[in-house]
Amino acid sequence: MSVEDEIIDKLQETLKPVHLEVTNESHMHNVPPGSESHFKVVAVSDEFNGKMLVARHRLINKALADELDGPIHALALHTMTPDEWAEKGAAPESPPCMGGSK
Repeated sequence: MSVEDEIIDKLQETLKPVHLEVTNESHMHNVPPGSESHFKVVAVSDEFNGKMLVARHRLINKALADELDGPIHALALHTMTPDEWAEKGAAPESPPCMGGSK
């Protein structure tokens, strides 16, 4: 199973999201082709109601502890309640990578 699929499965189970986007952004970084090391997650869930941003991120980090301890190098998180999602409708685009030797 790919790292992306593992992330999706674990977050589906943990968050029961109304909307979930998991994007492999590794190609935007100085890594070998086919890498699964840099991800962007947009998660919309009732589990975030009443939680501050840091608590939302901790919930995801706990669910993905094995992946964060292994193949994931970077994880951009955009966590929203359904009401926040209805207001925003989208997460910001990721900036271009400025690091590495590219």
